[in-house]
Amino acid sequence: MIDDCGLRPGDSVDRLKGVGDARSRQLGAVGIHTVGDLLFHLPLRWEDRRRIVSVEGIQENGSAIAVRGRVTGMVSRRARRRGLTILEAVFEDPTGQMPVIWFNPRGIEKRLSQAETIVLFGVPKAAPRGGLQMINPEVEVVDDSDRWVGTLVSVYPTLGSIGGPFLRRLIRAALAALENLQDPLPKAVARGLDLPDLRTALRSLHRPAPDIDERGVEMLVGRRSPAHLRLAFDELLAFSLGLAQRREQRRVDPGPRCVVNDAIRRRAVSMLPFQLTNAQRRVLKEIAADLEAGPAMARLLQGDVGSGKTVVAAMAMLIALENGHQVLMMAPTELLAEQHRAGFERLFQETPWTPELLSGSVGTAQRRKILTGLADATCPFVVGTHALIQDAVDLANLGLVVIDEQHRFGTVQRQALMGKGVSPHLLVMTATPIPRSLALTLYGDLDLSVIDEMPPGRRPVRTEIRDDGAREKLYRFLCSEVENGGRIFVVYPLIEASESLDARAVTEYAEEVRRALPDLRVEVLHGRMDSGDRDAVLQAFRSGEVQVILATTVIEVGIDVPEATVMVIESAERFGLSQLHQLRGRVGRGMRQSWCVVMVGEGASEAAKQRLARFADTPDGFALAEADLEMRGPGELAGNRQWGPSNFRFADPVIHHDVVVWARSVARDLSDNGQLPIVAEALSRYHQTEFEILVG
Repeated sequence: MIDDCGLRPGDSVDRLKGVGDARSRQLGAVGIHTVGDLLFHLPLRWEDRRRIVSVEGIQENGSAIAVRGRVTGMVSRRARRRGLTILEAVFEDPTGQMPVIWFNPRGIEKRLSQAETIVLFGVPKAAPRGGLQMINPEVEVVDDSDRWVGTLVSVYPTLGSIGGPFLRRLIRAALAALENLQDPLPKAVARGLDLPDLRTALRSLHRPAPDIDERGVEMLVGRRSPAHLRLAFDELLAFSLGLAQRREQRRVDPGPRCVVNDAIRRRAVSMLPFQLTNAQRRVLKEIAADLEAGPAMARLLQGDVGSGKTVVAAMAMLIALENGHQVLMMAPTELLAEQHRAGFERLFQETPWTPELLSGSVGTAQRRKILTGLADATCPFVVGTHALIQDAVDLANLGLVVIDEQHRFGTVQRQALMGKGVSPHLLVMTATPIPRSLALTLYGDLDLSVIDEMPPGRRPVRTEIRDDGAREKLYRFLCSEVENGGRIFVVYPLIEASESLDARAVTEYAEEVRRALPDLRVEVLHGRMDSGDRDAVLQAFRSGEVQVILATTVIEVGIDVPEATVMVIESAERFGLSQLHQLRGRVGRGMRQSWCVVMVGEGASEAAKQRLARFADTPDGFALAEADLEMRGPGELAGNRQWGPSNFRFADPVIHHDVVVWARSVARDLSDNGQLPIVAEALSRYHQTEFEILVG
């Protein structure tokens, strides 16, 4: 029976023993205000202290071990260095003795003097006078009340300066509040999960069962234990319900009225210098239906690099413009925004619509002209960067917002741009391949369109893996490609050399490449360059005056040079698969055979080499995304995180990809039976909302 006078999750953390005003302030500074906050502060890892090693059996292998016995002969002294106290002791068990040292021991000497039996946990290291010693091991006093000893011990992320045994004792005291923890899931939903209730899940994570087997430990470490899955499910369900609420609201709000008539169709046909693929026509039909339907469109357009997403977006822009609405397109970089503006200028040259550019480098007079035109509707079509969401930007009649490379913008930025109008239509585009199961949930407030077909005549880019030993042969190949009319990209992970990364940097190796390719003009391109200098380099590259560009990942998106036939990626193991695929997409945009050469550094791990081999064998971005999901499994992400929000506390869209789909299905059922608001409110007590996760 629950004791109403007992500890509750909502109680202030200062109700716990050992938390006075100072500790309370320390905890509050890192977001821990209640007992419940501590309950949801999950272990970072678990240390297996169930197997006690005898002093006689200790080996120096770099692993932490537990020893059980007592200490004798403690000596505390001040070191010459000001403020440093050293406690030296001898630990012994029936098999032998071992020296132990603590630096600045806080309260340890008193605990040791009062304890008959202790357990030390630490890494044995060679002692100066021979044998082994322990330095700063954790101390656990063995008594009837201390059940951490001889168990699988939870190790927590520190909370400010609070960590170690004190934090464990604090959380152990907080576990009493589990008796008053209300499960947020309806019983009908909980019964169908085959997962533990919330109390059981939290208790088993903080204090795993002493008899947990190796398989259970593996599941804990891999964050795939039933308890982990329950917390991941709850968080993903809260996220999905937030998306569903936003989707339902959008269906209520009317969007700018658009009609697609024969005049617009004729103009669209006259603008296009080529026929659309079947996939492009299918997606354009979906978008046109949204624009005519009534509610504001909210659609994610996903397509592999080079599949023709921008042309489809241009047709959507045409529909909005022809219906008298203003159009904004936001790109993540100035370089990409300028590329889009130039491309739209060519595409719309026979129409009344001329795109303007609004970015940080636009001069004061031109900026003032554009802002005035947006405010009085004389400027209907603008492509820009983050400059579009500044307070000074005011639109008279915003009808359509297009966001390119959606994954580079947060929800705050997206909402700020949408707030420039009254329920404008929204089209977000990404060339980052996202497995469909993840896209449906992570962008669940958007309808999904996929261009899964490449334009005719495109040859697959051939991908080769090479190491430093092949560099001279590579340079000969590059010269041959240029002689045959090709142009070369060489991409590096850094701008300048770094002491911490043994990677080839653009500025450091420019001269080396120029010496290796003396008959070619080699230029550097990176994000720190002045926009005018960047534009000049790209224009010279397009015209053929420059044959080789040494670049950072600033060229990852938006660079369309059909004559570019070779992409060389240095230190390729340092890039994520999605980024590698984006870079590969900068070549193969013409009719000639193109190549991607990935150079592998000497220190690349076997796992990294396997990833690169999979990349070389998988030309399709969506297949590569699924392969990436399969390869990464329950481990760490390969390279930078590439999909969706990274601010979940308990869920990982890759580790818990099956739970992502599961939560979406339950969210849909709750929405259909009218339970969405109630469950969303209950979950919000423990989990962030969808908006907070995306912004956080």
